[in-house]
Amino acid sequence: MLEGKVAVVTGAGGGIGREIALAMAAEGAKVVVNDVGASVAGEGRDAGPAERVVAEIRARGGTAVANTDSVADWASANRIVATALDAFGRIDVVVNNAGILRDRFFFNMSVEEWRAVIDVHLNGSFYVARAAAPHFRSQNAGRYIHMTSTSGLVGNYGQANYAAAKLGIAALSKSIALDMARYKVTSNCISPFAWSRMIGTIPADTPEQQARLEKLKRMEASKIAPLAVWLASDAAADVTGQIFAVRANEIFLMSQSRPVRSVHRGEGWTPQTIGEHAIPALRAHFFPLDRSQDVFSWDPV
Repeated sequence: MLEGKVAVVTGAGGGIGREIALAMAAEGAKVVVNDVGASVAGEGRDAGPAERVVAEIRARGGTAVANTDSVADWASANRIVATALDAFGRIDVVVNNAGILRDRFFFNMSVEEWRAVIDVHLNGSFYVARAAAPHFRSQNAGRYIHMTSTSGLVGNYGQANYAAAKLGIAALSKSIALDMARYKVTSNCISPFAWSRMIGTIPADTPEQQARLEKLKRMEASKIAPLAVWLASDAAADVTGQIFAVRANEIFLMSQSRPVRSVHRGEGWTPQTIGEHAIPALRAHFFPLDRSQDVFSWDPV
C-alpha cells in the first residue's frame, strides 16, 4: 500500500513505533526510524534501538535509515525531516509517536516534570509536523498520523502533564487537518491501547492493578500498525481530522467536543438564576469523573 512512499516514524526504536515502522516498510515504504534511545522518563541517549529496527527492516528486504535526533527541539526536529530528504529525496508520511512519561499526582508534579512531557509529546509533534509541512504543501500530498491517548481524551490519575499533551495533540491534528486540506494533506490521531515500556511503568501493587496489567499485556503493539499503514496510504485520501482508538482487535471512532445541551433565559443570567435554573437543567448531562479504564471496562477482544 505504501510503495514509493517515504515515512518518518518517531520513537520507533521499540513498542508501537517499531511495529509501525516494520509494517510500513513491509508495505513498501522507505522508513526513517527515529529514536533517541532514552529511558521511559526521557533520560539518556542510545543509538542502538533505532539501528536495531533498521537492521530488522533491512533483513526483511525493506529500506530504512536510522536517526537519533530529539523531537523536542526545533533544530533537531528539522534534522529528522532532513534525514528523509537526504536519504530518499522526499517525505510523504509523518508518524508522531515519540513520547516519555513523568507520572505524578498533580499536587506533587514539578515544573520540570510538566515541561519535559509537554516538550516531547506536544511540542515535538508540532516541530516534526511543521518541519515536514513545506514539503507536503509543495508536493500537494502528505499524511500526518499522531498518537493521542485516552489519558487526555477521557482521563487518568497522576498524568496531568501527559493528559494535557495528548489532548493538545488531538487539537493540533484537527488544526493541521483544517489548514492543510487545500493541499490534499490529511491529519489524523490514533489512541493506542497496547503493552509497551510506557505502560509497563503502571504500578502493580494490588491484586486489582496486577489483573489490569495482565489484561494490558494481551494488547499487542503490532495491532496498532495496520490502521497507521492504512491512514498513510492513498486509500485514506478523504479521511482527515479524525480520532481513532485501537484496542487489540477493536477499532473505535472517538467523539469530539460538541454542545450537549443548552439553556436560555431571555433577560440574561445572574449568578442566582444560573444556580436556580441553568445548573439544574444541565446537571443530568454532566460527565462523571471517568478514567480510561472506567469507559473501556470490558476485556480486550
